[in-house]
Amino acid sequence: MVHVVINNKKYSMETIGLLMGTAEVDINKIPPQILAITEAVDNPDRLPFLIESILSLEIEDMEKFRYVLVRVQIDSELHMNEDIQRNHKRLYVARVIEKLLYGELLLEEGRMSEEDEEEED
Repeated sequence: MVHVVINNKKYSMETIGLLMGTAEVDINKIPPQILAITEAVDNPDRLPFLIESILSLEIEDMEKFRYVLVRVQIDSELHMNEDIQRNHKRLYVARVIEKLLYGELLLEEGRMSEEDEEEED
């Protein structure tokens, strides 16, 4: 796995690419918000210590940023059988951060949209 050191912290290029939604990452164009989430996804046990810094992130487009967390959830589910513990932790981290930032999960299991609920009535 390829890593990069930025500000004396080691980050996985694979995770950065996943979060940014691209296979090719320009190291000079990685937003600080992505680095903060990368640190939590790469080191899930550090999440309790990163909550304040994550909640204080200045995010310009909150709706677009949500897809950063959704990509981690999808990737973790897709690779769950490869390394259950690692991917379960990554999934948990992404869901906790999404809940903290948005108050709900976009991909919450068993959740029906308001339109689906109205159709049932």
